[in-house]
Amino acid sequence: MANHPSALKAHRQSLRRRSRNRANRASLRTALKSFARLLDAGKAQEAGKELPILYASVDQAVRKGVLPKNAAARQKSRLTRRLKAAAVGPDGK
Repeated sequence: MANHPSALKAHRQSLRRRSRNRANRASLRTALKSFARLLDAGKAQEAGKELPILYASVDQAVRKGVLPKNAAARQKSRLTRRLKAAAVGPDGK
């Protein structure tokens, strides 16, 4: 454990930041999982309504430093492709 006051303060700050980062990451993962559950349940209409909300949470994760910008773009692209595939159906019609 640190002994100097500045090192103790830095440690306290890192613990607060870690907690905040974990909460932000967890909320993003929760949103992604709820979207995936809707698609797996065959509720493409509801998932389509949730997609803009999910985009907003991904963008918020970028602003908070949870995700890099390109990773967020890739994530949003994959979500859209999954939604379109679920809306079309497994037979492609």
